[in-house]
Amino acid sequence: MNRFSGNITNLREYSLEQNRLAQMCGSKQLFRDRYEILRILGRGGFGITFLAQDAVLPGNPLCVIKQLCPKVTSTKSWQNACNRFVQEAKTLAKLGSHSQIPMLLDYFEGDGELYLVQEYIQGWTLAREVRRNGTKTEAEVKQFLRELLPILQYLYQNQVIHRDIKPLNLLRCADDQRIVLIDFGAVKENLVDVGNDSLNSIMNTHFVGTMGFAPPEQFSLRPVYASDIYALGMTCVYLLTGKGPLEMENHSQTGEICWYKYVNVSDSFAHILNKMLKFSLNERFQKPSDVTRALRVESDMPNLSNCLTTQPIKNTLPAKIDPAQEYLSPIARTAIAIREWRAKLKTRQSQSQLY
Repeated sequence: MNRFSGNITNLREYSLEQNRLAQMCGSKQLFRDRYEILRILGRGGFGITFLAQDAVLPGNPLCVIKQLCPKVTSTKSWQNACNRFVQEAKTLAKLGSHSQIPMLLDYFEGDGELYLVQEYIQGWTLAREVRRNGTKTEAEVKQFLRELLPILQYLYQNQVIHRDIKPLNLLRCADDQRIVLIDFGAVKENLVDVGNDSLNSIMNTHFVGTMGFAPPEQFSLRPVYASDIYALGMTCVYLLTGKGPLEMENHSQTGEICWYKYVNVSDSFAHILNKMLKFSLNERFQKPSDVTRALRVESDMPNLSNCLTTQPIKNTLPAKIDPAQEYLSPIARTAIAIREWRAKLKTRQSQSQLY
C-alpha cells in the first residue's frame, strides 16, 4: 500500500543550508525521535543520502536515510520523481532480506518530504576498487559473475529489472567481501507493452539508466530482463579494462562496443561476454541462468578436452559394428559439440577481422 499522500508538490530549490537533516548532522538531536544524523553520504539528481544511527534499536545500528530532493521545475516532474521513489521502497520491500540487496527498514512522508530508511552497507564501490587496485584478471571477473548472477536470477524470479547495473552501484562489503547491488530507484516491475501507447505518453517517460551501460532497447523505453545482462557484461568489461563504455570504439556496422580490442581473454570467455553484449535481443542471453549455464560449460572445457579425438568416431569402431547403431556417451557428445562450437567461433572471428 502506498503510504505517501501523493499531494506533495513542493518545488522549492533545495540547498544544504535549508535542509533540515543537513542542519542536524553531528548534533545529538534526533530525527523523528529516533535517528541521529551523522553525516551526508552523497547527493544526486533525486535527493540526498545521509548516514544515521538508530537510537531506538538495541546496539544503535547504522542506517541510510534517503531524502527525496529532486531538482525539478514542474508538478509533473515532481510527481515522476515521487513515483520512482515510492517504486524503490516497494521493490526493496518486495525483495525482502536477500543478503546482497540492502534491506528496507522504513519509508514515510514528513513535513511534505519523502524519506526512505534502509540497511547501511559499509564498504566501497567496484569503481573505486578498480581505481585503487587496478583491473581484474579473467579468473576474478568470472568469480564476480558467479557472485552477481544469483542476484539477477533472484530479480528475474521476482519480475524486477534493475536498469542501472554498473560499477558505481555495486558495493564490496568491508566485513565479508560480498558484493551488494544498490540503488533500486531505477527498477521497473512487471514488463509493460508500450507498443500501443501514444507518442505523447512515451515522450513523457524519462529514460532511466546510464549511458554506455544501458542497451539500445532501454533507450527506446522498452527494458527487458536481458537489459540487465547487457549492463552486467559491460561492467565485466570495465573490471577487465578500467575503461568506461564511452571510452571505447564502436563497430562501424553494428554499433556494438569493440571491447575485445582492449583486453586479452580466452576465446571461450570472449564468446560469453560477446553474447552478453549483443545489441540484438535475439542474439543476447535472455535470462541470468543462461549465462550461469554457459559459464559452467566453459569451466568444464579443460576436463572435456581430454575426451576430444583427432579421428572421426566412426573410424575407431570395429568393422562389425553398424555406425548407424553406434552409442555415444554424454561426454563424447559434449566433446563433439565443443569441437563444432570452436570451429564456428574461429569462422566468426576470421569474418569479423575482415571489417
